[in-house]
Amino acid sequence: MTTIILLVVAVVVVFWVISAYNGLVAWKNQTANAWKQIDVQLKRRHDLIPNLVNTVKGSMEFEKETLDAVISARARAMQATTVGQTASAETALTGALGKFFAVMEAYPDLKSSANVRSLQEELASTENKIAFSRQHYNDTATKYNTKQMQFPTNMVAGLAKATPAELWEITDEAERAVPMVDLGMGRKPQA
Repeated sequence: MTTIILLVVAVVVVFWVISAYNGLVAWKNQTANAWKQIDVQLKRRHDLIPNLVNTVKGSMEFEKETLDAVISARARAMQATTVGQTASAETALTGALGKFFAVMEAYPDLKSSANVRSLQEELASTENKIAFSRQHYNDTATKYNTKQMQFPTNMVAGLAKATPAELWEITDEAERAVPMVDLGMGRKPQA
């Protein structure tokens, strides 16, 4: 009877180890897939930028510094390899694009160009997809990291070669800043 109980306990433990191992592997693969979804959207963004720059280059010949900043930021973003490097480089690229769009406002013929508007809309759509993909990645990576740390699964984490996934974090303090909203519409407060 004792042998049967020990055998049942051993079988349960083996099945639990297999289940925990497979669960960690599944979360690791889901995290990798979520990162690849970000990568797809970043590639789309990186592919749109040269088209936009080339479309406006002739009209913005005096803004070479702004165009060069966008091109340089794009190159750095494409070379990033880790989540942290990518987050930092993409934040810099977002800043360069923001300055680029602000400078473009001074060129009415560009604002009214159908090609430029179309590229801006595609880029804005891609930015939204990137934000959604980043959120999905962070959610998945957090679940994976939590699973690795929870007892008793943490005893199998080394066996499954589970390592904590790096989260995509905001590195630019300006991006963290809360925007000021003034609903006074230019009116002075009443005393």
